[in-house]
Amino acid sequence: MLIKEYHILLPMSLEEYQVAQLYMIQKSREESSGEGSGVEILANRPYSDGPGGSGQYTHKIYHVGSHIPSWFRALLPKAALQVEEESWKAYPYTRTRYTCPFVEKFSIEIETYYRPDSGKQSNVFNLTAAEKRQRIMDTIDIVRDPISPNEYKVEEDPKLYRSAKTGRGPLGDDWLEGAMASGPLMCAYKLCKVEFRYWGMQSKIEQFIHDVGLRKVMLRAHRQAWCWQDEWTELTMEDIRQLEEETARICGEGSPVSDI
Repeated sequence: MLIKEYHILLPMSLEEYQVAQLYMIQKSREESSGEGSGVEILANRPYSDGPGGSGQYTHKIYHVGSHIPSWFRALLPKAALQVEEESWKAYPYTRTRYTCPFVEKFSIEIETYYRPDSGKQSNVFNLTAAEKRQRIMDTIDIVRDPISPNEYKVEEDPKLYRSAKTGRGPLGDDWLEGAMASGPLMCAYKLCKVEFRYWGMQSKIEQFIHDVGLRKVMLRAHRQAWCWQDEWTELTMEDIRQLEEETARICGEGSPVSDI
């Protein structure tokens, strides 16, 4: 198992991030709906006294199609293109687990705490000494971390983007120092555990999943969260719930709850 803890910093409040996250989930679902994008809802219910306290539990099966990332499809035989997702959402805490029924020794687990700080908490997940020794720390910077040329978009570059509605941006290389001095500032602490227990392939595949399936996706998504703020900054949670209901009707997914 390869365990990495990612710290993703953004110059926004936890309340803003929650709206941004939910908005982006709905937008991505609208774009990925269509033929071959079936989602089977096995459970969608509130829980209490569970991960993060009280929240919403969902259990879904993503069938072959655009819902399964291309990097994931490349790993699996065509007959195995379905993924199960279990998710516990109790913002500002979330936990999500992915498994594949046809690949018994494979799993991805992502546990997240969202905190209004600069990402300096060294053990927000209360790991044991052995777990801390196994964990690799990785801070994601939406401004300075490189994006591959084929994925780069001018309109999603925080170094160039300026919000017409809030006046924030563009962000320079020293954006973090400014946010620490005057705020707002938040960090998404993400503990990601990837296991692919097949001899001769384990290390390479686990590293690949972290690099391509997790870190790369999280960097792009959080750049978008910042650069799309004119689309979500005036939305209320009531607006978001209405978007969720509309998306559910279009995509046939019930009440969607997911993660970036």
